[in-house]
Amino acid sequence: MNLARFSVNQMTVKQLPLPELVAHCLRLGIPGIGLWREPVREYGVEAAAELLRDAGLAVTTLCRGGFFTTDGWEADNRAAIDEAAALGTDTLVLVSGGLTPSCPDLPSARARIAGAIGTLAPYAGERGIRLAIEPLHPMYASDRCAVSTLDQALEIAERFPASQVGVTVDTYHLWWDDRAPAAVERAGAAGRIHSFQLADWTTPPGGRPQRPRPARHGRDRPPRLVGPAGEGRLHGPGRGRTLQRSAVGPGRRRGPGGDPGGLPGGLTRPFRRSAPTDAGAEHRPPGDQHGRMCHTGDHEAVPLCGAVLVHLRLPSWL
Repeated sequence: MNLARFSVNQMTVKQLPLPELVAHCLRLGIPGIGLWREPVREYGVEAAAELLRDAGLAVTTLCRGGFFTTDGWEADNRAAIDEAAALGTDTLVLVSGGLTPSCPDLPSARARIAGAIGTLAPYAGERGIRLAIEPLHPMYASDRCAVSTLDQALEIAERFPASQVGVTVDTYHLWWDDRAPAAVERAGAAGRIHSFQLADWTTPPGGRPQRPRPARHGRDRPPRLVGPAGEGRLHGPGRGRTLQRSAVGPGRRRGPGGDPGGLPGGLTRPFRRSAPTDAGAEHRPPGDQHGRMCHTGDHEAVPLCGAVLVHLRLPSWL
């Protein structure tokens, strides 16, 4: 994988102040950051833009706009577009919104979402910002996102130029959909994949779903969303993110005193290509994956014009 396509999502290490995250990225050779609006606003949009610009780091995406089924969506999303432009990114990720009193069912919610994107797309396009619709797992449909499949996201996106509206592909949200592989091919061929997020899915007993690294449990990648390698090549920037805790690795102590010196997540050395050397390389035990990027494998075949989010992991003491 070309490192120019990779960045870390700010939510991965949300406990880090932005200047500290920037310092870690520079030390580890991570060339970009996918920012979130809330911590950026706390730090200051212009100050954040200057900080990353002076560090030579790219802002690959801004998350998030959307929530179109709530009051005040238009002013908030126009502000999000302006913030994205000020930060120097070209992609605003959209979490579209769930059911509300004004949109009490899925058809009305999706109609509102499509109409809202139609209102915003020209405004975003004038400012060089692409809107990336992210479908979320159906368990989020009622309160967070009525767009649950990539086909649904594309049905909206394809009403507009690809330079204005595309999609975010998140394997955490799409692994269950048998039609997702075909939709990925369709989106890639049309240049509408503006962000690609890679993670596994687990459901701990009595707990909320989690985001472990792919092939963490000795099975095939949770969603096999792309075709055979060689059909295409990745192009465009990428970013990395996780919301999952992890062990720090074999022979390493947990806790602040045992931090091996990488990003909080056990990433201890600059990212580099870590190509599988045998058929079982993608299913190495957890310790063998310590400090390395997840193998991209088939994902190099995805025609991409946005970010690839490889999900890192946080140590349990954070």
